[in-house]
Amino acid sequence: MDMAPSTSPVPTTALPAVNRRRVATAAALASAVEWYDYFVFGIAAALVLGDLYFPSGSSTAGVLAAFATFAVGFLARPIGGVVAGHLGDKHGRKPMLVLALTLMGIATTGIGVLPTYDTIGVAAPVLLVLLRVVQGVAVGAQWGGAMLLATEYAPEGKRGVYGSFVQLGVPIGVVTANTVFLLAGAFTTDADFVAWAWRLPFVVGLFVLALAWYIHRHVEETPEFQRAEKELADKEKAEPSSPLRTILRGHLGTVFLAGGSFAVNTATFYILITGVLDYTTRDLGMKKDAVLTVSLCVSLTQLVLIPAAAALSDRVGRIRIYALGAAGIALWAVPMFLLIDTGSLLWLAVGTFVAGCFLSIMYGPQAALFAELFTPEMRYTGASLGYQIAAVLGGGLAPFVMVLLLEATGTSMSVSAYIIALSVIALLSIKVLAGRARSH
Repeated sequence: MDMAPSTSPVPTTALPAVNRRRVATAAALASAVEWYDYFVFGIAAALVLGDLYFPSGSSTAGVLAAFATFAVGFLARPIGGVVAGHLGDKHGRKPMLVLALTLMGIATTGIGVLPTYDTIGVAAPVLLVLLRVVQGVAVGAQWGGAMLLATEYAPEGKRGVYGSFVQLGVPIGVVTANTVFLLAGAFTTDADFVAWAWRLPFVVGLFVLALAWYIHRHVEETPEFQRAEKELADKEKAEPSSPLRTILRGHLGTVFLAGGSFAVNTATFYILITGVLDYTTRDLGMKKDAVLTVSLCVSLTQLVLIPAAAALSDRVGRIRIYALGAAGIALWAVPMFLLIDTGSLLWLAVGTFVAGCFLSIMYGPQAALFAELFTPEMRYTGASLGYQIAAVLGGGLAPFVMVLLLEATGTSMSVSAYIIALSVIALLSIKVLAGRARSH
């Protein structure tokens, strides 16, 4: 069989509730600070990085170069997922999460102090790309560790809810990143913002290192991994095994189906927080601060919707809720851009809010769903690979593809068509996954 689901977590009723809460909080914070560091790059790419690090005679060319650098981080994410997944399945979830946080803190702070093209020439974009690669490796390693800390500590029947704590890191990261950029813009002139204030959100990345130290000192390894580790140790004596080899030989189909099911979510999300920011400010003439405020408010609503969708999935099933979100994204793709194209802040808010609702419905149960596709001894590797494949196919390329489509067609309906195509792939992947789950 290609798929080896584990739909019931190992009972953790013997664990003190305070332990579960501490671990869930630490996992959510780890996710939030990692995504904050990751998202500040996307916002900066849409606002300033093109002119500062990729100077050219065309504003479009500069934005494309900045978004290409943004995409490089996504191409690096599977590397982090593969390496951390393999080591995390053999040596534990916690050490890989600590390493991911440390890498992210160093890379993000490095971007914040990196000289521009005018100062050091071509070395500036080269170093920017390298630091973005490190960010990508770090976030690729982080998600699996944080997700498994939360879900493998979950009490029975609440894996969806506990997994959603990690998923909340995304809207928290978006809200925080937008807030910091808004404050940087509000207290400085436009010239000062371009000159130095845009760097302040990156320097905040230093706080990631403090969180890494806390998790290293105060969070224990998950009980589910501890049980799997003992079984693996006994097996290793007889026959050495590799989680990555196990995935590649017997479960690669499930990995690709997981990635195909989620690519539309990551693509639409990054279109909303980076592509739309560039489109509305550069093509529609809307104000940067107003658009950032709308993005912030939409992300705040996700703080409620994501755990609600996850809790519902604990009751009625992951696949059903997950598929509902994917179908909603497909149906809303055209109306969303028709509203955005009005240039009205109100209709921008309505269009992105409804899209955010469907993203939340899909995102809420996703962590628990991916965890349940694989057994504990290969779960970090399998779940991370599926998630990061979706990130590459969807999120990393989406803002870049959006700019190319707008330039080539002159209409935002081409972007809607792109979202719909990814939605169809998602629904087909979900249908196959659901069929396999019923066969076990």
